[in-house]
Amino acid sequence: MAYTVQQAKAQLDQLLQEAEEGKTVVISRDAKPAVQLVLVEKPTKRQRVPGKYAGQCQYSDDVFKPLETDEELREYGFDILADAKVSDDPAV
Repeated sequence: MAYTVQQAKAQLDQLLQEAEEGKTVVISRDAKPAVQLVLVEKPTKRQRVPGKYAGQCQYSDDVFKPLETDEELREYGFDILADAKVSDDPAV
């Protein structure tokens, strides 16, 4: 269905309803078709697939080994931990 700009302003709710029903809605300016209202469909949500990347990551067995020496801490940027004093007193 074709409408003028003035008709579209007055009947916007009706035009939207027609477009939602799948009808072709054209708005004309100076007796020339200017725009067409088209229904925007919601994008489909992709499903997550558990284990999709299983086996694609490799790491050495010591990756979860705790850093124990000051040299190891400094090597990975934990200087503040290497220089900290360890105390049993929680008030310190």
